[in-house]
Amino acid sequence: MYYYNYVAQPGKRSHSAVVSTCEPLKKQPRSQEELWLSGHSQLSDHSQELDRVQEIHDILKSHLQKKFQCLIEGSIELGKSTELNEVYTDLYITEGGWGEVNDEHEVRQIERASWEAEELGKPIKCRDIFKPGSGQDKPIRSVMTKGVAGIGKTVSVQKFILDWAEGKANQDVHFIFPFLFRELNLMKEKKFSLVGLIQHFYPEIKAEELLTSSKHRVLFIFDGLDECGLHLQFNHSSKCDVTEQLSINMLLTNLIKGNLLPSALLWITTRPAAASQIPQKCVDQMTEIRGFNDPQKEEYFGKRISDENLASRVIRHLKSSRSLYIMCHIPVFCWIAAIVAERTSKHSDKAEMPRTLTQMYSRFLIIQTSIKKDKYTERKETEEEIIFKLGKLAFQQLKKGNLIFYEEDLREAGIDVTEASVYSGVCTQIFREEKDVYQAKVFSFVHLSIQEFLAALYVFLCFSSRERNMSDQQQTSELYALFRAPTLNELHKTAVHLALRSRNGHLDLFLRFLLGLSLESNQKLLKHLLPKTSSQSQSSVQTVQCLKENIKGEGNSHRRINLFHCLSEMNQHAVVEHIDRKEGSLRVEMLSPGEWNTVTFMLEMSEEHLNVFDLQEYITTPEKDQTEFLSPDDVLQKLVPVVTTSTMAW
Repeated sequence: MYYYNYVAQPGKRSHSAVVSTCEPLKKQPRSQEELWLSGHSQLSDHSQELDRVQEIHDILKSHLQKKFQCLIEGSIELGKSTELNEVYTDLYITEGGWGEVNDEHEVRQIERASWEAEELGKPIKCRDIFKPGSGQDKPIRSVMTKGVAGIGKTVSVQKFILDWAEGKANQDVHFIFPFLFRELNLMKEKKFSLVGLIQHFYPEIKAEELLTSSKHRVLFIFDGLDECGLHLQFNHSSKCDVTEQLSINMLLTNLIKGNLLPSALLWITTRPAAASQIPQKCVDQMTEIRGFNDPQKEEYFGKRISDENLASRVIRHLKSSRSLYIMCHIPVFCWIAAIVAERTSKHSDKAEMPRTLTQMYSRFLIIQTSIKKDKYTERKETEEEIIFKLGKLAFQQLKKGNLIFYEEDLREAGIDVTEASVYSGVCTQIFREEKDVYQAKVFSFVHLSIQEFLAALYVFLCFSSRERNMSDQQQTSELYALFRAPTLNELHKTAVHLALRSRNGHLDLFLRFLLGLSLESNQKLLKHLLPKTSSQSQSSVQTVQCLKENIKGEGNSHRRINLFHCLSEMNQHAVVEHIDRKEGSLRVEMLSPGEWNTVTFMLEMSEEHLNVFDLQEYITTPEKDQTEFLSPDDVLQKLVPVVTTSTMAW
């Protein structure tokens, strides 16, 4: 490269430019005054730059603090906001988590995780996820955090940002820019530079001078990879700069891969099934949120419920129902349980808390509809019509495997988008404030389990009032076989068949709810939403028999366990009568092969975790007249789900 070096020519007063290939020389001041003025100017420029950066830093911190200081549980429309720091409870987070994708139903993953000893995963604090662990020298640039729906990923992000904005943690990071994949989906037809993307979401931030300087440590957070509708193309990325305009998917791909702003930190959250969208080589550290452990459950209810006596009663009650207590690993479920407990206690101190999932979600739905009654006194639709349409939306999207949906999905379910706020108690509306640029809105249910409950309720409503949904009966999807069932027993048999055939168990919880809704006690709870139904006691007997037969014949242990849960939802607890508790341990008499399924279920669902599993305790010598018994190897095969979740086994 050529530079101009000014030199004085002999015998000449003037200076001329001589082309040279040497390194550039700085122009030297010819006096002390010039030197002083030059240095002062440079210091002044540097000081002004620092002032500008500090001003941007302060503006961003203030903006994020206001945005994240309140916890939104459910929907903004419910009115009251809660200070995050008042109710936030640390979650159990572990390092690691790469491996085969677990495609079981997420509630089943929670049940399995509840068995795992905490020692199996090295715990880590959320605020420390970018700090290298012991024996790790390489700095961490990118972190992925996975966890099932409602387990606390977004709230962890919120707490991380709030602590930074309040100056409590990670002050070595100068700027944090959080984004939601569900919002980025709406921009997939547009092109942005990284500078432009930041200024689109944070118009008060002048991003270019921040990103072009290596002195500033910047963290980008992308929440909800499982909701990403962009096609991330890691095989077609290339180096680019922060001002180059690209499609959103290529912009994110280059940023994640390090082709764009390699000095930036990245944090991505996702549900487990979507984690494989990003190559392992692009992630320096994987972490997994496992929700609340048992002490954290108690801490949460103690913070969330102001009445200490009520909080203690709720914890005792939940511990008495293993299926409910396992669900309390999920913070969103704890929120639901707390709402139900507080509302139930207002009517009577002696009011009974729900003992099954169907009862819990039925009570929660009643509370939501009562909120609407108070807030929307002049609404056009009845409660039953609102719930029916929400149920139709839930069923249609469950069939497609969708957790988020858009205005056209609402219209397909018969929901007037202009009146969507009426549904906000159960259906959360998320939209950006830049309405003049993007009018699209994104919708989701508060939690996957609520979507599954409403889908089951919709199917039950359609069965009870067949004339309402004739068009759905013409659909070709195998799920629509539910609408052609002539009797309640046939409906249940069809649902059991479909759930057992499901590759990843995505209908497991839907089946529990559908069977639970057949109970007369649950129908009485929802009597203002359900049409009058005749007694179904005979159908319940037939359904229980169907479940028992499938338990004996089902080879997949995960499916069998869910069938036992279904029996529990129908208040059928007598099937475990073979099990005898003695001196704090579980002992089992000699059982037939089919009856060992019961043992497996009870051991998995026992309130006491088995730190040590001794196979010999579960084997007795058969009597001489017994021709059908299991060898130790056979017993071990039956009890694989228990052995794999015990700390020690022999």
